Amino acid sequence: MLASCFSTLLTQSTNPKLFLTTPSARNGKKIKAMASNSSPKRETDPKKRIVITGMGLVSVFGSDIDVYYNKLLAGESAISLIDRFDTSDFAVKIAGQIRGFSSEGYINGKDDRRLDDCWRYCLVAGKRALDDANLGKQVIEAMDKTRMGVVVGTGRGGFTTFSNGMEDLINGREITPFFIPYVMPNMGPALLAIHTGFMGPNYSIEAACATANHCIVAAANHIRAGDADVMVAGGTEAVVIPVGVGGFIACRTLSHRNHDPHKASRPWDIHRDGMVMGEGAGVLIMESMEHAMKRGARVYAEYLGGAVTCDAHHITNPQPDGLVVASCIIKALGNAGVSAEEVNYVNAHATSTPAGDLAEVKAIKKVFNNTSHLKMNATKSMIGHALGAAGGLEAIATIKAINTGWLHPTINQDELEGEVTIDTIPNVKKQHQINVAISNSFGIGGHNSVVVFAPFTP
Repeated sequence: MLASCFSTLLTQSTNPKLFLTTPSARNGKKIKAMASNSSPKRETDPKKRIVITGMGLVSVFGSDIDVYYNKLLAGESAISLIDRFDTSDFAVKIAGQIRGFSSEGYINGKDDRRLDDCWRYCLVAGKRALDDANLGKQVIEAMDKTRMGVVVGTGRGGFTTFSNGMEDLINGREITPFFIPYVMPNMGPALLAIHTGFMGPNYSIEAACATANHCIVAAANHIRAGDADVMVAGGTEAVVIPVGVGGFIACRTLSHRNHDPHKASRPWDIHRDGMVMGEGAGVLIMESMEHAMKRGARVYAEYLGGAVTCDAHHITNPQPDGLVVASCIIKALGNAGVSAEEVNYVNAHATSTPAGDLAEVKAIKKVFNNTSHLKMNATKSMIGHALGAAGGLEAIATIKAINTGWLHPTINQDELEGEVTIDTIPNVKKQHQINVAISNSFGIGGHNSVVVFAPFTP
């Protein structure tokens, strides 16, 4: 059955030279991807074409989109020693910790004091994205809000609320009445709906570090299915707290380069020793082209398609040969209606883990036989891994690359792994006219997600 499923998938590949091999533990058979009988076709229906009309974020570089991307272009590392709590007893003392965050103008004082940071980041990023899309309160009052929805996910939810609640329980203190709602992962989109009045599709997806991309794909599907005209989509995360850092230390996934934080996140470098935790939120406003054009919206880029798959392999480790990741990229390109040859930029997942970085490269090489025209970089080299929010922050970086014609560098590229023969934009930004871009996100449990963006042409 598995071989049959893969055969069906791969015969739809747009790359006739692609060869993939299923895991030998399953059946050891080679499956050849046959050329499609027809060229891939992009969506042409203006009700189903999807454009990005707004972006909002909360990041370790602040909440301004241009400042965020300019610091990425400058190759500035935001990784530093944690000062939010005492790390004396922690083996890892570094993270991409947000400092100086302000919700002024977006959340009232009472809610701001009550809310978990996860939801504060979500609300600010979401509202900034709506403002960026010229969808402020007065504008949306005149719209059909039953056709406006929110799909914003999180890998952990209200983790500070959960941690504090457990301490209260253990110490015999009264648990806050907000414990249950603020722990639940659906609270981000729920709060955004309460604040905006959006009555369309509304929920959270939890797919570990692939969460935000899963939400982007789901939001797009609602628009293409005719359920909505406007969707708010992305991810939010706030886990740089003792139990969060301690938990990841126990998983043995983090870099221990405490003596040199700026050099700790180093995707594809032979001296990498693990990922660096980050936090924040990244949100897109996705809109049908028809709706956006009718209201005269500014368009940043077009969402062409996306896909999600699962390795079905291990709770933490990726499938080493990258086979199912490759299938996810192929499915995303098929959904987008583009050929592999059209793609010339990859915003990679690239967490700086020894196994994950190479598995992703293997997958990319399986899909793109000729990588001479391909550019690939790692946003996490500067901001760390924001877990469920990573895909949202990286989608914004991808769209800014489309808009500016500049790719940010992958920093700390001192000695690349021999298998990495693709241009990783080492250490210094590079000009590059993007034709089609993909952004990859993968998560613990084997969750894979790929989204496809391109410059917008009406």
